[in-house]
Amino acid sequence: MSFPSLLRLGLAIGALARQSYASPFAPIHTRDDLSDTPLPIVVWHGLGDQFNSDGMKSIQALAEDIHPGTFVHIIAIDEDPSQDQMATFKGNVSDQVSKVCEELAKHPILSTAPAIDAIGISQGGQFLRGYVERCNWPQVRSLVTFGSQHNGIIDFRSCGATDWLCKGAMALMRFGTWSKIVQSSLVPAQYYRNPATEADYNKYLENSNFLADINNEREFKNEKYKANLSKLTNFVMWMFEDDDLVIPKESSWFEEVNGTEVIPLRARELYHEDWLGLRELDRNGGLRFRSAPGKHLENLYELLNETVTNYCGPWKRTFESDMEDSWDRLELI
Repeated sequence: MSFPSLLRLGLAIGALARQSYASPFAPIHTRDDLSDTPLPIVVWHGLGDQFNSDGMKSIQALAEDIHPGTFVHIIAIDEDPSQDQMATFKGNVSDQVSKVCEELAKHPILSTAPAIDAIGISQGGQFLRGYVERCNWPQVRSLVTFGSQHNGIIDFRSCGATDWLCKGAMALMRFGTWSKIVQSSLVPAQYYRNPATEADYNKYLENSNFLADINNEREFKNEKYKANLSKLTNFVMWMFEDDDLVIPKESSWFEEVNGTEVIPLRARELYHEDWLGLRELDRNGGLRFRSAPGKHLENLYELLNETVTNYCGPWKRTFESDMEDSWDRLELI
């Protein structure tokens, strides 16, 4: 399947995302006692989108409405919008994360702020998590992800009987998934993860260019990743209840799906051995599981409204813990 065909698939996905930004909801304004300067917000868009899209512009406007004076930086892998869009399909994700690390560290506004907040749309969520783990300068306070594939994908979606574009993309994903060429150039392949059998999982561990590393799944555990992620004040993970684009949808919550069995994050080895610092973050009340009705990125503008209100804004603001009482905390010790 040609790359232009893949790009057409991304345009379709991007159109779906753009529809999700449109909303009649008025911004929710914050309390007057949080009137100091808001932290900058960094946004990484999803597959098929680009930094200059109407959806990205709407996030900038929304943040300004809710927290006046908010500086919003939209990540661009390329200065040309069409090339930035192409980079959501084609490229080495680790190289892209490194590029973002360098650019944010030297940005005149972001690098001098006390911290930043970060919003990741779909695949942009796990890419921003990679930024936090590998660099985290400027340091992220709140990381919010929408429909992201933190535990990987086993497919994009179920293809219709005559949806040849979808079928072709799936075939490309399956053909030579673990080859060096595919792992260094096809973006979705770099967060492909299907642990159906031990052999499948071992292939993933041996060859994954991105996800196996940032999930700290290999024998060597990078303590820097754990240290950086556990420094977050908030890690908010939105899952869409009827998501048929992210398969499995539970990946948005780091859940493991094996057939009909769903293993929650808190029951996984990744959590109990705290490979990523998620258990520590959970103890502190900063790990926040959120779900929304609808399909992938449906009613995104409304959710962004809530998110920017509750998890962005002034540096000195405080956040309520997600732990309801001390007994919940004791269960995590």
